[in-house]
Amino acid sequence: MSTQPLCRVQESPPQPAADELLVRVLACGVCRTDLHVTEGELPVHRPGVVPGHEVVGEVIGAGDNGTGPFTMGQRVGIAWLRHTCGRCRYCTRGSENLCPHSEYTGWDADGGYAEGTTVPVDYAYPLPEGYPNAELAPLLCAGIIGWRALARANLPRGGHLALYGFGASAHLTAQIALAQGASVHVLTRSAPARELALALGAASVGSATDAPPQPVDSAILFAPAGELVPVALAALDRGGTLALAGIHLTDIPALHYQQHLFQERQVRSVTANTRHDGHEFLRFAAQHRLRVVTTDYPLDRADTALSDLAADRVHGAAVLIP
Repeated sequence: MSTQPLCRVQESPPQPAADELLVRVLACGVCRTDLHVTEGELPVHRPGVVPGHEVVGEVIGAGDNGTGPFTMGQRVGIAWLRHTCGRCRYCTRGSENLCPHSEYTGWDADGGYAEGTTVPVDYAYPLPEGYPNAELAPLLCAGIIGWRALARANLPRGGHLALYGFGASAHLTAQIALAQGASVHVLTRSAPARELALALGAASVGSATDAPPQPVDSAILFAPAGELVPVALAALDRGGTLALAGIHLTDIPALHYQQHLFQERQVRSVTANTRHDGHEFLRFAAQHRLRVVTTDYPLDRADTALSDLAADRVHGAAVLIP
């Protein structure tokens, strides 16, 4: 972010394709994936793309095929996954997040760091009532990915879960796990984040390299820091699972088989999400009022929001408000 890679531009309003909705952006979350795209840690898919994939919008138009199940004026959500082929062996077995032809909001197509954007009808989400726009935005990636990461972590009912890093996604995932009867242990370098974790009901907190007070059944690494992988694996009990929740991770140091992997400990990555994950999580959010902590920024301070995220100055989730 020190090179100021974002540039404000004035463009004509986007035109929806036949199968797309046109939405007025009401709020857009600022995700760490946006930071990876902006800083070039993820390969460029489209030069000059508008970032942002945690979009809360109001339907104001549609292509020739109409609005589908949505209505004009309805609030809808736009998430990271924007298109899959529907025909490959991954799509047909229910693993559309692994589709080799997948496309993503804010990477392959313009996203929500704007006053308006588009979304394919089949990839837009109805949103739960009872949340303001700014609180809905982080649910659309931080929440959904946390939901999938928790599933990938194989957390048993009433088990012990360690979370490494405690930003937008982790503070929502902790609440999901707590609602499912788990004990949550938070390890993060941020003192304010540790205070938030305790306020949300964490059983213990510590710095990122500390050990939880007891071996854990599952762990999720949210921080994009590969050096924490051995730390998290060492914290697992026998048969435990570590889920790596990020789309980008720095290099992982060498692992010691006996210390980190033996006794059937395992590591699992998380690659995007399926639409089924998104609908499941948003139904959960409708039934369990989550506490969504946000730091709001005007749209013209998107660069500040990303810089604050890079420097761990954001409390909860950063959200842009046009």
